[in-house]
Parts: sequence; C-alpha cells; structure tokens
Amino acid sequence: MSDDDDFMQDSDPDQYDFEYEDDDDEQGGDVDIENKYYNAKQMKVDNPEEAIDEFLSVPALEPEKGDWGFKGLKQAIKLEFKMKRYDKAIEHYQQLLTYVKSAITRNYSEKSINNMLDFIEKAAEDDEAYRCMEKFYSLTLESFQSTNNERLWLKTNTKLAKLWLDQKDYSRLTDKFRELHKACQREDGTDDPSKGTYALEVYALEIEMYSRMRNNKRLKALYQRALKVRSAVPHPKVMGTIRECGGKMHMSEGEKRYSETWLDKTTDYVPENWKEAQSDFFESFRLYDEAGSLLRIQVLKYLVLTTMLMGSSINPFDSQETKPYRDDYRIAAMTQLVDAYQRDDIHRYEDILQKNKDLLADPFIAENIDEVTRNMRTKAVLKLVAPYTRFHMSFISKQLSISIPEVQDILGFLIMDKKLRGRINQSNGTVEIESSADMDRVHAMAQWKSAVQSLSRTILNNGEGFKLEETQFLTDVVGLVSESTGGRRKPTRAPGR
Repeated sequence: MSDDDDFMQDSDPDQYDFEYEDDDDEQGGDVDIENKYYNAKQMKVDNPEEAIDEFLSVPALEPEKGDWGFKGLKQAIKLEFKMKRYDKAIEHYQQLLTYVKSAITRNYSEKSINNMLDFIEKAAEDDEAYRCMEKFYSLTLESFQSTNNERLWLKTNTKLAKLWLDQKDYSRLTDKFRELHKACQREDGTDDPSKGTYALEVYALEIEMYSRMRNNKRLKALYQRALKVRSAVPHPKVMGTIRECGGKMHMSEGEKRYSETWLDKTTDYVPENWKEAQSDFFESFRLYDEAGSLLRIQVLKYLVLTTMLMGSSINPFDSQETKPYRDDYRIAAMTQLVDAYQRDDIHRYEDILQKNKDLLADPFIAENIDEVTRNMRTKAVLKLVAPYTRFHMSFISKQLSISIPEVQDILGFLIMDKKLRGRINQSNGTVEIESSADMDRVHAMAQWKSAVQSLSRTILNNGEGFKLEETQFLTDVVGLVSESTGGRRKPTRAPGR
C-alpha cells in the first residue's frame, strides 16, 4: 500500500467530496523515525498485527507531537478497523485527534481526517463497524467544534446523516436535517449561496428519506426546492439521487391518477406524471453515468419500466446515452421485456418474467410491473377473442395461463371501458359478443327512420298534404323502418284534404 492510500481511497467514482492527497513522503522527519515508519509499512500485508505495533510505537519516538506520529496513528487505525478491532481503532482515533490542534496544519488535518472518514465508510461491513463509524463521526464533531472549521463540520454531519439514513433512524435524521438546513442559511433565514453545494447534498439525503417513507407531499416540496438551487456545483451523483427520487414520486402520483380515472380515460390515455417520471429517470441515468456510479443500471431499468407503462413505441435503448447498455448482461432481462412488450408477445413476456424472478427483488419494479403485465394480458385477450362471438372463459385461461377470476376481471374492464361489446354469463362461464355489423345496421336503420319521420312531419305541417296514395306509401315506409328497428307498426289513416 502506498503512502497516499488515503488519496486512492477517494478515487472511487461514487465519492463526490473534493479529493486530496496526503503528501506523506514530502513531510520531513527524523531518519530513524522515518525508517521505522516505512519498515512497518512493509509488514502491513504479510504481518499486519506486528505492523500495528510498529506504527503505534512511532509517536513515542518523537520528542513532541509531529507529522510522523500522526502518520503512524493513521496507518494503525486503518489496519485495526480492517481487522475489526473497533474499540482499539476508536481509542487510537481519539489520540489522533489531539494532533489536529497544534501538531499539524489546519488544511493537512482537515484533508487527513476527511480521508480517514471516507476510508472507514467504505470499509464498514457489519453493524459493529457502523457503530464504530458513528463514534468516529461524533469524536470528529466534538474535536472540531472549537476550531470553527465549518466545512469539515458540514461534511462530517452529512456523513452522519447518511449513516442514519442507511440505518433507517428517521427520528434522529429529521432533527439532523433541520440543523444542517439552518447551517446552510444566512441569519435572516435565506439560503446562503456560498453553501449551495452542501445544501443540495442535504436535500438529496432528505428527499431519499421521504421517498423511502412514501411521504410524497413532503418529498414533492423538497424536490421542487432542490431544483431551484442555482448557486451550487453539485457532484452528478447528488443530482442523480434527486432525479431518481423525483421519478419515483411522479410514478406514484401517475399510478394513483390512472387508477382514479380509468373509467373516463381514452384508449391512449397516459398520465402526465408518467411522462415526467420518464424524463426524471432518463436524467438520473445520465447523471449517474457521468459520475461512474453503478446506480445507473438500476435507474435504467426504471426508465425501461416507465416506457412500457406509457405504452410508448419508442425503444428506450435507441438514444445515444442508453445505446451502449443495450447488450449489457445486467440489463438483458429488461431489454428482452421491452422487446416482447412492443411486439405484443404475451407468451414471450411471461416467459422472461418467469426466468428472471430476481427482477422483482427491487421493490419499485415489483410494485409497478403488475400494471405492465395487466396491459399485456388485456391486449392479448382482445386479440384472442376477436374472431369469436361466443366463448368460454376457460378458453382464455388456458391460452394465457391465467386464472378464471383474472380473466373475468380483464373482460369486465374491457366491457366497462367499451373496448369490448359483450355480456358475461357467470353461471356457465361464457361470454357472448355483440356483432359489430348488426349494431351498425340497427344504428343506420334508426337514423333512416328518424329522417323519414322528420320529412313526413315537415310536409304535413307546412304543405298542402299528399294525395291518398302518396300518404299511404309514406306511412308504409315509416312502418317498415319501425319494424326493422324493433318497433311496432301503428295502424294508419289517410289524412283528409
């Protein structure tokens, strides 16, 4: 491991803090102490326990606290944390913090502490490690409280908020967000433009919390406020999080509106919220991709899902940004799904879902894929019954491999939505479809009858009337039309002249 492994820890594309390198090699020092430090570094891989002892012996060799003792403690703490010696790591971190006030410069201490916190954040793997991480944050805040280092205070508190978010400790988070928002404002309560970047990071975490809590009302207000921040230069991952949560919010609102208005919508009805969700997911994907975050794959799946829900004929992989991921094995199942959906291939669609049950491991996809499946089955039923005037519901059930109640539910929806003219006979499980040709003929005859009756009234009221034989003929025509449309022919009498 090199001297600047602190810096290498920050090179992760997902990390969005400013990057610093610890110039350990450039800090001068006593030759014996320096040799001991580097000998300890050579032991780190093969004999980490002995290396820890060597690193911890470095501070004692300095007549007063200096750079080499600070470096030795840093290396020992990292090894202890990796070896799950969390109590020892906390003890020596407390010792390390005593160096930051006088032994080393302010900038160097800030960079080193920030990199140390980044290291433990990425190395933490279990609950005990998270407990240790929270203790590190608390010690850091206590140590730097008196130094008036606002930048490190904001960064550390933001990391602590992220830890609590991962732990779903929403009660403490709410108070922490209030504290952070206040720190990013002027005394008069307006946003401080110089802290716009930190404000957006706080917004992103708070929006994510309300997204998990499904509090769309609060989420929407924060989402709109976050998009209005213009004084920041945020990392793409921060804005990617905001856009992703915004997309989920729009999807939830669109699903609610779709359910509430299903009887009134037209065949091509698409809630405006779904269009906004599609836009947000695409923007989130683009930002995550720019940041090099693996979250881009998951958001790309959401984009594909939204495209299917909207019934769009445009393939989401046709854009320049998404095209490189068309053949990515991580997105292959969604690629196949959208292809089957756009070709109305219900059997292929169901087969893909059956073979890729891991897709439903994502709660958001599991929650929304049912509506896509229902749309697919509805279109399949319409296509299947098109040639028939009478059929058994068991026929559809067998063809589409779905239950009788589900078939009945789909048919009921189609009849109520006037996409299918028919009647369901629940007693024998049959459906009778009204012939569209007969309905058109009856409608045309009714219009003809109305027109002839109107003509008759006009002539008799405004003219001199007909001759007996003409009147009889006109009356016979009206009677024939009435019989054709199911009415009864009334006895006629020639009008007097």
